[in-house]
Amino acid sequence: MEDERSLSLLKLMVNEGLFPSPEEDEKRKIIVEKLKTIVVAWAKKVAWQRCLPKQQIAATSATILTYGSYGLGVHDPESDIDALCVGPFFATIAEDFFIVLHNILKSRPEISEIHCVKDSKVPLMRFTFDGISVDLPYAQLKVLNVPENVDILNLSLLTNIDETSWKSLSGVRANQRILLLVPNLKNFQSMLRCLKLWAKQRGVYGNLNGFLGGVHLAVLAAFVCQNQPKASVIALISNFFCTYAMWPWPTPVMLQDGMPSNVEDVIETRFYMPIRLPCSPYEYCHSNVTKSTFTKIRAEFLRGHSMTRDLLKLKLDSDVGRIFEPFPYSTNYTRFVKIYLSAPDQDELGDWVGWVKSHFRCLLLKLEAVQGFCDPNPMEYVDMDASEPNVVFYWGLNRSRSNFVYIEPVEEDFSRSIYCGYYGIRGKMELSIVQASELPKNARFDSGNGKKMKACWKMLDYNQRRTPAYSQHLPSYFVGYVESNGDTEHPSTGG
Repeated sequence: MEDERSLSLLKLMVNEGLFPSPEEDEKRKIIVEKLKTIVVAWAKKVAWQRCLPKQQIAATSATILTYGSYGLGVHDPESDIDALCVGPFFATIAEDFFIVLHNILKSRPEISEIHCVKDSKVPLMRFTFDGISVDLPYAQLKVLNVPENVDILNLSLLTNIDETSWKSLSGVRANQRILLLVPNLKNFQSMLRCLKLWAKQRGVYGNLNGFLGGVHLAVLAAFVCQNQPKASVIALISNFFCTYAMWPWPTPVMLQDGMPSNVEDVIETRFYMPIRLPCSPYEYCHSNVTKSTFTKIRAEFLRGHSMTRDLLKLKLDSDVGRIFEPFPYSTNYTRFVKIYLSAPDQDELGDWVGWVKSHFRCLLLKLEAVQGFCDPNPMEYVDMDASEPNVVFYWGLNRSRSNFVYIEPVEEDFSRSIYCGYYGIRGKMELSIVQASELPKNARFDSGNGKKMKACWKMLDYNQRRTPAYSQHLPSYFVGYVESNGDTEHPSTGG
């Protein structure tokens, strides 16, 4: 019975387009191999520019290591590729990575839309390679040759590296440790795909919004897999919700990895839901969880538990699909903060939106101070009545504080935060309070009759007017927008 239910659930995942085709997988492999060839040539060029001896130039090398959803084998057709460039001791991030390698990549005909994101927690280059988005941070090791099979779990290789390189390596090292520690890799991957769909549908996915990121879900899922090494996928999902609905937060979640347990001194930014990275006894997953988002995550764990505790007794097609129903924002909240972001053109909008989203935790804390609770819906929308390219967010507000009308002080305070330190062309940011009845139709998750679509969660071209489309497999499951020619374009969060 468990195996039948697990297979049925996985079939639903396939029908929703959560698995890439063999051709799509092959395309990603080719991209990664091309990037490896590029960075090897780059390392030798930098060695020559540094006037290293010929034998050292010949011996030097760099490589590419994948992580994130692609590295864990749980990517979907729309996912980005998270790829870390690991270079030798003489190749600096400021000059050689962001200038020399940037220029090499920019000159390639298959690479477009390349941007340097230098001010983030992990600096990186972001570009499109043959139609697939790639995030490329950098780590510099104190070695001459970085082989393709470099063992970055070997602590001796990490001696005396800089802080930026350490942060860049943490994601890759965590991924590799998880893959080594889970008892059944295939079940872990299937479980994690389901959990990512659940988190996105229920509005609790996205670290920038204070929710669960990919690495958080991966560690939480791996912990359950370790405790039930022989369980089926359906049993693992049921146990996942049971475990974390009852978890005594802020007790940290830590994998059985042979490392000493250090639960003291959990820093404030991860106080609500500390989750330790399985590559160091002292490192925890970076978290933006606040009081509001913690409350919602806990509520969704409890909802999942109530719906799955008798999972094997339910009829899968009619009941289990409800786990993935979209969160009903327009019925749960009567008022919303509308966050309107715009820029003169599309390229500038992408940079501007990314910058503002990196400061969302600051805005969320300001709204909590005056409202007590705020639910930052991660979905992105477009105001079709505006002339300039734009992105709009709608965050649910506390029902019990309906007298909150004056958003101007919060807007002024938040504007100072985002305009300070931004070196690109500044876009526009406006905050306003709207009633649920004023939400545009495509923001209400109203049900529709769409043909079978791939699963997706983010809009791409903000200039084009579209009609919302919905999944035929999950009720009210928004999957994209129908273009004027009748085709469907599928947005993506990547990761």
